Amino acid sequence: MKEKTLHRDDRLKKSNEISSLILYNDNFNTFDHVIKSLVEVCGHDFIQAEQCALIVHLRGSYEVKTGSKEILSAMSRSLNAKGLTSKVVET
Repeated sequence: MKEKTLHRDDRLKKSNEISSLILYNDNFNTFDHVIKSLVEVCGHDFIQAEQCALIVHLRGSYEVKTGSKEILSAMSRSLNAKGLTSKVVET
């Protein structure tokens, strides 16, 4: 099998395809549950997760993470499995 070399230009082309993970507010999940879920699923630290949860509560929704669509879709499924409402949108 022949190895393929990844060049800087290849990474830049792929990184231009950025999506956003949007988390929506609801009336039944606690702040603690939302914060814990963001830490576990999205890799946020506690302070970042707490701030995201507060913004979601006040605004109704918030972009909690950006990245590749495949990774964010997996994160969205995990958040949804935990009872949160989220979706991935292409930017």
